[in-house]
Amino acid sequence: MRVAAGQFSGRALLAAVQLLLLLLCATVGVSGHDVGDMHQKPLGGDGRLVYPHSSARRVIWDEHSLFIDGQRIFIFSGEVHPWRNPVQSLHLDVLQKLKAAGFNAVSIYFHWGAVEYERGVFRWNKIFDLQPFLDAAKKAGLYVIARPGPYVNAETSGGGFPGWGTRVEGLWRKSNKNYTEAWKPFVREFGALIVKNEITRGGPIILVQVENEYSGFGDGVEDFDYEKELLAAFKDTGITVPTICDDAWLGGHFQSVDIYGWNSYPLGFDCSHPKVWHNPPPDYYYNLYNSKIKRHAPKSILELQAGGFDGWGGAGYDACAQLIGPEFETVFYKAIYGSAVRIMNLYMVFGGTNWGQLAEPGVYTSYDYGAIIREDRRLRDKYYELKLQTNFLKASPTYLTSHPWQLTESQQLDILKGTKGIVLTVLDNIYRERTKFYIVRQKDFSKFETIKYRINLDTSFGTLAVPRLKEHGASKPTPFLELQPRDSNILVTDYRAGSAYIVYSTAEIYTWKEIDGTTYIFVYGDPGEQHETAFRAQDKVDVHITGSNEGVDWMHEANLSLLTIGYTITDDSTQLVRFDKTVLVIQSRKVASRTWVLDTHPPTIVEGGYLIRSASIEGSRLHLIGDIDQTIALYILASNSVRHVTFNDKDLNIRRTDGGWLYATLTPRLPETTIPDLSKLKWKYANSLPEICSSYDDSRWVTADNTYTPNKEKPSTEHILYASDYGFHSGNILWRGHFTASGGEEEFSLKIQGGQAFGYSVWDNDVYVGFWEGDVTTERHKGSFKLPTPWKKDEKHVITILQDHMGLEENWTAATEDFKAPRGLFSYGFKGNSPKLVHWKLTGNLGGEKYIDHERGPFNEGGLYAERQGWHLPGFDDSDWSAGSPLKGLKGPGVAFYRATFDLHVPAGVDYPMAIQYSNSTGSYYRSQIYVNGYQFGKYVNSIGPQTSFFIPQGILNYNGANTIAISLWAMQPAGAHLRSLDLRILGKVEGGVGKVENSPMPPWTKRDAY
Repeated sequence: MRVAAGQFSGRALLAAVQLLLLLLCATVGVSGHDVGDMHQKPLGGDGRLVYPHSSARRVIWDEHSLFIDGQRIFIFSGEVHPWRNPVQSLHLDVLQKLKAAGFNAVSIYFHWGAVEYERGVFRWNKIFDLQPFLDAAKKAGLYVIARPGPYVNAETSGGGFPGWGTRVEGLWRKSNKNYTEAWKPFVREFGALIVKNEITRGGPIILVQVENEYSGFGDGVEDFDYEKELLAAFKDTGITVPTICDDAWLGGHFQSVDIYGWNSYPLGFDCSHPKVWHNPPPDYYYNLYNSKIKRHAPKSILELQAGGFDGWGGAGYDACAQLIGPEFETVFYKAIYGSAVRIMNLYMVFGGTNWGQLAEPGVYTSYDYGAIIREDRRLRDKYYELKLQTNFLKASPTYLTSHPWQLTESQQLDILKGTKGIVLTVLDNIYRERTKFYIVRQKDFSKFETIKYRINLDTSFGTLAVPRLKEHGASKPTPFLELQPRDSNILVTDYRAGSAYIVYSTAEIYTWKEIDGTTYIFVYGDPGEQHETAFRAQDKVDVHITGSNEGVDWMHEANLSLLTIGYTITDDSTQLVRFDKTVLVIQSRKVASRTWVLDTHPPTIVEGGYLIRSASIEGSRLHLIGDIDQTIALYILASNSVRHVTFNDKDLNIRRTDGGWLYATLTPRLPETTIPDLSKLKWKYANSLPEICSSYDDSRWVTADNTYTPNKEKPSTEHILYASDYGFHSGNILWRGHFTASGGEEEFSLKIQGGQAFGYSVWDNDVYVGFWEGDVTTERHKGSFKLPTPWKKDEKHVITILQDHMGLEENWTAATEDFKAPRGLFSYGFKGNSPKLVHWKLTGNLGGEKYIDHERGPFNEGGLYAERQGWHLPGFDDSDWSAGSPLKGLKGPGVAFYRATFDLHVPAGVDYPMAIQYSNSTGSYYRSQIYVNGYQFGKYVNSIGPQTSFFIPQGILNYNGANTIAISLWAMQPAGAHLRSLDLRILGKVEGGVGKVENSPMPPWTKRDAY
């Protein structure tokens, strides 16, 4: 058991041992480079490793943290999936928002199946090309953690595996020779992209994760040969940056990489109960980091919960954002810091959209994830709470070499002066600095009461019982500290902030900056809380308070050289306490969260505003770039040399306040723009199910005549009726079984699979015989349908089945074939007699793996007749179609396709995200898909839901010109179906925004050799 923070002998001994280990371990992990002399280089007081610059040594590590260019760094990263945003020029907007929130890195999965949809053919089209994203990350000033796979999971179809892999014999994610031959070309292709973009070659990539969550094994065995061969294959491409793994739990898997990492989703994914916390945060991850885990590298969490995915029939993503909201961030993330984690990646910070058929069956079109940045790129409140934490860590280099001490219950009670109901973790810096971090949180999440407490803090001035001012007779005493329900606070002692030395602070530190010789220290708390911040001070000190004097008091103890400032947090006002060359800036949590820390030289701080993206200084002019959504007051702390300020290139009328800050008000220009009423467009209609007509010719469809499948699950049919066996992996699938009647057939039955929430409809020739509407639990359905009339001998009949394909399953458990779960028929039969089978035909997206639309990619189209013909594309001539609206719909079962056009004229300089809105409807069963300028951006299942609002990004919507909208309507009941409403809505308005957005490729319709 480790000693408590106040017991110096044990701590000093441990520090000496750890320092020796640091000197030995600092040389570990720079693969392929001679680093034997690095341990001889001097260490700074914060543990900074100093050595001559060498591009080959830009990323190294020890047991505490990464070093980049010789500087210790906490990697605070957020997960973004480039393929879920098909508008390349919108990446920069998302990445700038991450940078403004204090992130220094972004993590990305790659999607093998999107790029090698046809085996042996890699298509880096404009949408799936990763280079623009990597360029945008570099421009935004973010490092990149590359997570290529080959398996990624990610709630995407097949977990990122290509559909053709379903025909590859044997187990995947194992050293199966057939699987090895499949992934090797992928590694060569994607590895070359990584190498080109490594930091050592001027790119942003600093870490490469090999495989993903290689933790659960169908055969119960971790395949070390697979790990070795896969890791070697990536390194053979020329990768020199450190490799890392993402274990699904602290199981010690795949430790042959340079840096071991794991993931944590402590609250799970029950968004339907957003106020219920089932599990407490890990009290001490450090202890769980057991003997199975190598300790030569920093603690790394490659996926820490930042939201939750929502499934068909779920609660919706706003509920997920409430479950994993600001309270979760302040409690659970600070518990992670208490475990001395130094590489931390939040999953997800921007989810994006499962446009086309990108989703696996467990999720729907939106992949918003309840993230800090919404699917439509607006910011949630949780964005601002996170910004408080990222900036504190950036301003606290001593955290990077701090060590957590586990306290017994009696030791906690001693430090907390007998207060129960609080969990306390103490981190102690192991180098010359004495900084300590005291992390406190409430123990019981079911209670919603404030806990009042006092605490003994171990400082360089001895043990101080805090709060102190009451004990020393201050006129405005601070009797106790308060810990709010579901809250966590970080108190610091012996904390250096530039030229200032903080002996302790009970208010949380946001950041500190030195500007023109003065150190500004920003602290915050919740309104009404009383706090103290104490400084080492000279024998005589003059204190000046700017702003309201109410609730601010101070005491200088000359014999201790200690200046203690007590204050009450107010709701909106900012208080400034100035002494010597230090200014203590006291803010509420709300005000601090809207204060922006900008990397100018010297630094600039801006209080106020929805988003400040960046700043630059040219002579006496400060240029701010940002977004505003309402009239705001800006308080700007900048160098005295700044005399003029612009915001988005417009001059501001500024004045200097008593505290020396620059003040300006700013009102956004949010012009009205005309949004079409979709219900009143000139809709055209055509039948999209000619396949049930007796005259329909399916001779060019694929004949399902395989008698063998590599799939381990064998059907009971003579011929294989699995769609992927014939190259169709997504979207609607159509089956046509041609039969010659024996006479007396009166009922058709089948067993069919399409994934969670799938549905299907069945016709006998052109007569509807029934359907299965789908539900959230059924992946495989067994149905029986009475035929319209008994068949007569020698009659020709065609059984047509239209089935939905909800995507390929993921393959999370290694050494399994889960992603090969069939889409199609396991069995079928007739009651009364058995007809003679002529053959089965099937079709899906036109061309299958040799898909037609190379620009929009392989997942965009399914097998509906309209899609195969290209009716969803702009420029198709529908002049001979009949007038018909999806709001009128169909009077019977079938599939209808609707088209219309409209213009948009959205002014420049604003960001108006838009969505197409359906009304929730019950009482009928139908499925509908939305296409905008040829892109499928919505899949609606009215009986399951929950999604009714479908975000369409600018760049898919043409904001300045013509747009083509198309709607498919699959009516499943004999009475038909129609949409109750259809609207285009603006979701929010800001001035500033993304700048120029280039439309994604929108090739128009050309005649297709379709069938």
